[in-house]
Amino acid sequence: MVLGRDEANRTLAAKDTEKSTQVRRAAMASAIGTTIEWYDFFLYNTAAALIFPQVFFPESSSYAGAMQSFATYAVGFAARPIGAAIFGYWGDRIGRKATLIVTLLLMGIASGVVGMLPGTSTIGIAAPLLLVTLRLIQGIAIGGEWSGSVLLAMEWGDQKRRGLLGSFAQVGVPVGLVLGTGGMTLLSATLSEEAFDTWGWRIPFLASLILVGVGLVIRLRILETPMFAAVVAQQRTSRSPVVEVVRHHWREILLSAGLRFSEQMPFYLFTSYVLVYAVEQRDLTKTFVLNAVLVAAALELVTIPLFSQLSDRFGRKRIYLTGAILTGLLAFPYFAVLAEGGAALIFVAVLLSMVPHAMQYGPQAALIGESFPTHLRYGGAGLGYQLASVFAGGPAPLLATWLLHTTGTPYSISVYVVVAAAVTVICVWLLPDRSRADITDDSVYTRRRR
Repeated sequence: MVLGRDEANRTLAAKDTEKSTQVRRAAMASAIGTTIEWYDFFLYNTAAALIFPQVFFPESSSYAGAMQSFATYAVGFAARPIGAAIFGYWGDRIGRKATLIVTLLLMGIASGVVGMLPGTSTIGIAAPLLLVTLRLIQGIAIGGEWSGSVLLAMEWGDQKRRGLLGSFAQVGVPVGLVLGTGGMTLLSATLSEEAFDTWGWRIPFLASLILVGVGLVIRLRILETPMFAAVVAQQRTSRSPVVEVVRHHWREILLSAGLRFSEQMPFYLFTSYVLVYAVEQRDLTKTFVLNAVLVAAALELVTIPLFSQLSDRFGRKRIYLTGAILTGLLAFPYFAVLAEGGAALIFVAVLLSMVPHAMQYGPQAALIGESFPTHLRYGGAGLGYQLASVFAGGPAPLLATWLLHTTGTPYSISVYVVVAAAVTVICVWLLPDRSRADITDDSVYTRRRR
């Protein structure tokens, strides 16, 4: 076992001053690690909307090229539950810290290689095939990253502040989006269109290799979490944690996946698909749309911790349900503005769309993490979180492209968003709220087994 008794005992024996230092380091490692992971992931998303159709699918029509590009985008989401299962096993066997180092390396190296990958005009069919392979690696890495990053902060800190501490990993999403989209925006604005489409888009992918080095330095300086260290010291680790969590907590896994529908699916429509729609249907510039997404992501740097802290005070479910209902109410006005509004209104709509997302995404880390006992938490939380990627996040831009092409109206996409919100409301309602429970006590979970 990688996490030895000595390190487990050292974690448990940490004095108050040392523990405070470790809490700060864990929060920083959680935020910076997920920032790097999501920076890489969002780079791909932006490139899939703006660059990949002509680089890797040059002979396709505009519609077919977008569909093919978003299909490779969806592959990464399909791989996420696989990553959650693989790294969930190791995260609940050898510890959060060691597992997170591996996921960080996988993600960074895959992104760096994307930045060096020749296009179809150079190496033919091998180019899109290699692109899909690298996307699979990215998906597997991000599938194992999320739950470990959340638990790293949540299991180190004060139980009364689990919502806020868990949100440090969630903040990595808007920071990664700001850095990834910001890099693309800067290059798109400063380079000629030909230079950007030829080589400029590759620079942010290559820069991810530098960020990985920074992330590794930070993660190597933290100790294992006290909650998992106690499990190791008491010899309570499971030999087959993924099998056990599926057997005993399948209900929580499915509900965790379902509660993500109105958070994840609209998010990828509002940050990725909007790039295609606004540029192709409304003739807006790439730079304008990228700037709108960039400002919206910056807003979440404030709103995610805010709503997470409110969930510590008022309960996760109350804040989360409010966000899900607002998402459903926003669906038709958002696409009405996107289809008929001027540039200023579209900018405001993109900005406001991130508020209900933050109301869900902030408290989500703790809401899902609290649903599983410590010795099964990495795998259980990861599977629940990433399973939604197959049905909500991954297919969203693909289905939106198909719906618009088939129906001719963006309001068909609004219906899609409303259905997702309804699924979320039902799942959140059924999931127990353990905002104030002692999650070190396994009896909190065993009483609810079916």
